[in-house]
Amino acid sequence: MIRARLIVDELRRHGVTDVVGLPDNASKILLELLGAEPGIRPLTVTREGEAFAIASGLWVGGRAPVVLVQNTGLLVPLVCLVMVRGHGLLAARGLQPPPAKLDAGLLSRSDVDSVALLTEPTLRAWSVPWEVMANDADVPRIGAAFRRARELEQPVAVLIAGETS
Repeated sequence: MIRARLIVDELRRHGVTDVVGLPDNASKILLELLGAEPGIRPLTVTREGEAFAIASGLWVGGRAPVVLVQNTGLLVPLVCLVMVRGHGLLAARGLQPPPAKLDAGLLSRSDVDSVALLTEPTLRAWSVPWEVMANDADVPRIGAAFRRARELEQPVAVLIAGETS
């Protein structure tokens, strides 16, 4: 489990002004905490693509936004927190990290969420570096992602691979 409070505290430490995202079951607790957090404004959208457009506009306007989406919505590069749907199933089936070779048989298995298998290879293909958070001890990786994004002047993803509480 990852305590959502630690994520909020880390976002505050890095000057995040807005968290733009599509509400879902995985991000529910995090969005509830953000709603009570002074200085960080949660903005909900109806589609992942809107989150990136709104965050881009906020950034151009001088704010410091973060995008919060499930890995199914990761199509436009920005610094973002990505809730990795299906990660637990991969680990339980010995598929974490994802195999180097993905084939139709593996991707069509009913006991595996294929988008979880495709997240890291997609980031690798786009040359987007990432950090993985699986528990409270990993929360400082958010800060590492901010530093890396500034140093590289490119997007960096933080894959939240555990439930939040």
